[in-house]
Amino acid sequence: MKTKQFFKVSMAALLFAACVAEDFEPAATGAEETLENNTVEIAYPETQGKISDVYYAGAKIPVEEINGEYIYEGDIIFEKDMVSNTPVKLVFEDGEQVPDQKSVGRTGGRWPNNVVYYTIDSGLPKQYRVTDAIAHWEANTSLRFVRRTNQSNYVRFRKGSGCSSSVGMVGGRQNINLADGCSTGSTIHEIGHAVGLWHEQSRADRGNWITIQWQNIQSGKEHNFQTYVQRGRDGDEYTNSLDFGSIMMYSSKAFSKNGQRTIARKDGSGYSTQRNGLSSGDKTGINTMYPGSGGGETYENGNYYTIHGVRVYRWNDGWWYYDNNQNRWRRVELRGTTWYYIS
Repeated sequence: MKTKQFFKVSMAALLFAACVAEDFEPAATGAEETLENNTVEIAYPETQGKISDVYYAGAKIPVEEINGEYIYEGDIIFEKDMVSNTPVKLVFEDGEQVPDQKSVGRTGGRWPNNVVYYTIDSGLPKQYRVTDAIAHWEANTSLRFVRRTNQSNYVRFRKGSGCSSSVGMVGGRQNINLADGCSTGSTIHEIGHAVGLWHEQSRADRGNWITIQWQNIQSGKEHNFQTYVQRGRDGDEYTNSLDFGSIMMYSSKAFSKNGQRTIARKDGSGYSTQRNGLSSGDKTGINTMYPGSGGGETYENGNYYTIHGVRVYRWNDGWWYYDNNQNRWRRVELRGTTWYYIS
């Protein structure tokens, strides 16, 4: 893991390095060809939504509004009660009364005790995609997937117009949407989002390994290629280089308008996008987020975390948040589900 200097806002996406394709082979559905042609999992293929900025977990991000949902990076779903059109106060002074305001970023991020509860809609075709993808996750990580009985927080696998998911545990029912063309590999990818992974190509240090070919990107889709730093967000990196083999990596022709590469290696060449299974780097990251003890994520000093809708920094075994009003970092603590300044 790359060591970060205290409070240095140099961040990368929640994914990882190692150009390793695993032995797992998804069921043959033809969707791997679709991935290489369409080049990325997409919530609403062939649909262009209105692009706007919203606030999530204290950060401003660009999204497309389609069918009442906010779509981020093609296949990541933010429901309207997860974001705000204006900044919302997230951290309060000690003793300050918390106003009755919309809860923005209503996720703790991680699934407690390494268990993801789920249902599968009876109308979802090719249900083996889900069961095979779950089996792959369970064989390679400490996560366990359990059929829901009455649990309030769970994933619902359902038929959709494309492939899409929310990121992390968002609270209540959250959907993983799978069109007929979404392969087992794409299902593994969407489960990756649901347990807390972002896309690999958006990490802040990507310029060391890839070049974005902006001239080849479809009009209105350029926002999908910003880094997390450019969006004012941060992420964590669990290895030292970009992982071309990650199942969370965009392909080389993602959102291409002319069939040419939108992402190239530094030497101008392309690369193969794999949807066979988790790479070694994927496993490194997910096993850091979900240790085998099942006790939840280990909070390591020098990393950022989103907890109850607030992006906080871990340092000296405490939590810190940047107070824009005072232009300084301040120590905070979590009381219940609300963050308070303590310094």
